[in-house]
Amino acid sequence: MTEERNIGGHYEVNVKLTCDFIKAAKNDDLNETIDYVVVNKIVKEEMSIPSKLIEHVAFRIITRFKNELKTIESVFIEIVKICPPIQGDVESVSVVIEEKF
Repeated sequence: MTEERNIGGHYEVNVKLTCDFIKAAKNDDLNETIDYVVVNKIVKEEMSIPSKLIEHVAFRIITRFKNELKTIESVFIEIVKICPPIQGDVESVSVVIEEKF
């Protein structure tokens, strides 16, 4: 909606990633697991790009995870739009995407 593009909105992003982290656990090696600093950076960057649909943003985030996090095996992402400007008493709306690689 036009007013949303002007004033923005409030969102919550929940991410669950799986990987085989046995080597990381045994060797205390960050390169063998998922770097959550990188995960947070990807989410923040993609959430800062104006988009019409939260589905599109979720898809972009997953695409970047695939390209930049080589150890991931699956991803679950939920983007929650808090207090959406729709008629009715609605606390939030969300989209969930799960994908295995």
